Formats: sequence, structure tokens, C-alpha cells
Amino acid sequence: MQENTFVLLENTPFTDSIYRMRLQGAEDIPMLPGQFVNLKIPGVFLRRPISVCDWEGGVLTLIYRVVGEGTRIMADMKTGQEVDLLTGLGNGYDLSLAGERPLLVGGGVGIPPLYFLAKSLRKQGLPVSLVVGFRNKRDVFMDAFSPLGCDVTLVTEDGSMGEKGLVIDHLPKHATHLFACGPEPMLRALSAVCPLDGQYSLEARMGCGFGACMGCTMETLSGPKRICREGPVLRKGDLPW
Repeated sequence: MQENTFVLLENTPFTDSIYRMRLQGAEDIPMLPGQFVNLKIPGVFLRRPISVCDWEGGVLTLIYRVVGEGTRIMADMKTGQEVDLLTGLGNGYDLSLAGERPLLVGGGVGIPPLYFLAKSLRKQGLPVSLVVGFRNKRDVFMDAFSPLGCDVTLVTEDGSMGEKGLVIDHLPKHATHLFACGPEPMLRALSAVCPLDGQYSLEARMGCGFGACMGCTMETLSGPKRICREGPVLRKGDLPW
């Protein structure tokens, strides 16, 4: 964990509630796919944890949903503003387990962290299949995976864009390892229907974000784990579903 100062380059809306934030920091700050940062927000006591969408050349990309006081203040932050971040937080994805044909599955705001993962896997020369799910066409906010050379299946619940249904209805048959991120009901359904070994990124309310307060502890099959420290990425064999 490191505390770093970044400079805000961009803070623009995709939809009424989804924003993209790009920040400039030192290029040598270590970050891995699946990790998150904790932003200090003016006037708010607790920092806000946001998954890393991309990190390259000293530019950090975050995509977040405005849901409460803290993220509303984030949405009003201006270009040029300095932002204090805790970086290198959490247990990220283990790319060495991907096998020959990794499958990435995401839903809603669980999709952005898969971008950094997909880009990293493509840099290793691996073919990446990706299934992403939204409620409807109005909620679709991110279509950046195809330029990476990924095989992308877009799913909406009402069929207004892409395939109709849920992500579990459109999983490819030939894959070697599952990487997933999204709401818990989606992850539970994936765990039930997908036979692949996998890594699941979980969400939880966090206090400190680095394991001291124990507030995000989850009981797993191998004992209690802090989502902010031993997670947010856990192996399928640890999940009590």
C-alpha cells in the first residue's frame, strides 16, 4: 500500500450515473489487475474504494457509479485538482492460472476492472473471450474490449442491445479458466452453472480499505477473509455458495 498524489485529467459522464475519471501519477506506482485504490474525498471522513479500470504510462483510469454523498462529490471534481490515493490495495487476479483460453465475465460496474485484466492477458498473447451484461441498452457504458482483440458477447436482460438474457445464458463452451467481477447474485449464478475453476472479484462495504478495521470480513470455506486484503479476488474453491 502506498499513499500517492495524482492530478485529475478527466472526469466525464458516460450516463446519468456512470463516470470515467482519469488521473496522472508517477509511472512507477505498482498496480495489478483486480486491485483497487482508495480515494480521499474533500469533506468526507471515509475514503472511497474504486477498482482499477486501467493503468498505463502513469495514467490511472477509474469508472464509478454515483450512488451516495462521496461519489456525488467525486463527480464534481475538476480537471487539475490534486487527489490523494492509497494504491496497491487488495489481492488481484492471478494471470498465471488463465490457461490457453481465459473467459472473462462481468456485469454492470463490475465490467471496468476486467479491462485492465483483458489487456494484460492479450499482452501475453492469449485469446480472450468476454461476456458482459447490462440491464438494457441505456445502461451500456463501455465498449472498449473489441479493440484489444477480445471476442466480446454483449448481453442485455431485455434484448435491447446484443444478446437477450443473462450472462450465464451465453457462456462459451470452450474455455480454460474463469475471471469474474460483478454483483453477488451474478457471481453466485456463475459459480453454480460454470464448471471452470475461477477467480471471483467480490464487493463489500469497506471502512479502512487495507485490513485493519475487519469490517469487510467474509466467512469462506477456508476461514474468514477480508475482502479488502485477502480479496477482493477469491478462488472459486473458497466461496461458500
